[in-house]
Amino acid sequence: MSEEVKDFSHLKLNSWLLAQCESMGLKKPTPIQQNCIPQILTGKDCIGCAKTGSGKTLAFALPVLQKLCEDPYGIFALVLTPTRELAFQIADQFAAIGKAINLKKCVIVGGMDMVAQGLELSKQPHIVVATPGRLADHLDSCDTFSLQKIKFLVVDEADRLLGGHFDEQLKKIFAALPKQKQVLFFSATMTDALGKVQQIASDKVFTWQEEDDAGIATVKELDQRYVLCPKDVLDSYLIEVIRTFRATDKNGSIMIFTDTCRQCQLLSMTLNDVGFTNVALHGMIKQNERLAALNKFKSNHVQILIATNVAARGLDIPTVELVINHTIPNVPKEYIHRVGRTARAGKNGMAISLVTPHDIKLLHAIEDAIGTKLTEYKVDDKEIVTILTQISVAKREAEIKLDETDFYEKKKIYKQKKLILEELGGGQPPDEVIDDWKEERKKRRKEKRKERRNENFKFLETQRFVLKHTQPNI
Repeated sequence: MSEEVKDFSHLKLNSWLLAQCESMGLKKPTPIQQNCIPQILTGKDCIGCAKTGSGKTLAFALPVLQKLCEDPYGIFALVLTPTRELAFQIADQFAAIGKAINLKKCVIVGGMDMVAQGLELSKQPHIVVATPGRLADHLDSCDTFSLQKIKFLVVDEADRLLGGHFDEQLKKIFAALPKQKQVLFFSATMTDALGKVQQIASDKVFTWQEEDDAGIATVKELDQRYVLCPKDVLDSYLIEVIRTFRATDKNGSIMIFTDTCRQCQLLSMTLNDVGFTNVALHGMIKQNERLAALNKFKSNHVQILIATNVAARGLDIPTVELVINHTIPNVPKEYIHRVGRTARAGKNGMAISLVTPHDIKLLHAIEDAIGTKLTEYKVDDKEIVTILTQISVAKREAEIKLDETDFYEKKKIYKQKKLILEELGGGQPPDEVIDDWKEERKKRRKEKRKERRNENFKFLETQRFVLKHTQPNI
């Protein structure tokens, strides 16, 4: 679109949608909305690629809802997305805009009751927002709904969904869809999957990519920093980064990213123990608890969220002013998505990455990918020394507590059940087989926990003595 669009009324949207945009405080469409919405309304397939925080959800939600109100029925549109939290966020945005037409939507993700989800699908909602794995499960297990009449297929975070991890589920879903439909692909980083997307889309596809500002893949409002630190005192540097940031910004929300579920949980327990109230978000937490944690963070009741990459994509939380990479991601694209949780919609934000000597190559790869150099974030090394022992003690105590909860038991039981199913060639394995394995597993874990507990207690006994006589409180 050559000329600048000043408001939503120039995009050929219905009056009720314009009223909804105004009531939500949306005045001027973003570039991806200006360019993609008119093309989608003409019936074209669309590939839209823009930086995080650029309004991609509205770029497909508004035209889908306009077409729905012209010919309302369910199931009208299917939206696929890689993470559960993003699925709920997209559904909420559809609900907010579609309130005027009594929109019916449902969210189909893992971690929730399948029977309840099946009942929702059988009621023919207008919009279905789903993760591929759970939707494929429903297609396998029940026939109470059909996707044969959908008019729109939306693939959000398309580079992730088409990156190979979801191929089996997507084949099953695509086989259940009609040949005639509009296909809309959106992502912040489309480059790797662009060729594959163009093969799937029809000849009438409209492609729009945001200009990259001379190769810079992150927004100009984002202040990107690094802190160089030894690996064995990473947590102490994290605490000092938070304290330094809080000295100038007492109310801004902070997101901390780490690599594994266990590390995420340990970090959350450690920070809570030393006085930094936070919530954790990772794949080993029950879905209702994940949503509760996210709601606490979004509502600013808790100002620190510690998460794995399940929170890296698409989540729109305007209050986030600082993103910290406790662990540098191995793939530069994941860095782009993580830091995109702040500096959204034209606001300023900061991203700080803790970099060990082993991470220098990863840092350079990230700088090459984003087209800019990170600058150093200064912290007081002397303060690190004063809190080092206290953080070490808190971390060891958290490890003891976590061992006592059988943190990985559920995941390992699931993997073992899957293995047994494969060996039996399908069908339900005998309950006694699962029970015997669970009992054996518990015995082995109990012995290992006892060994680790003895080691940790010896360490803590020494460190508490040092802490009592030398260290101030944080």
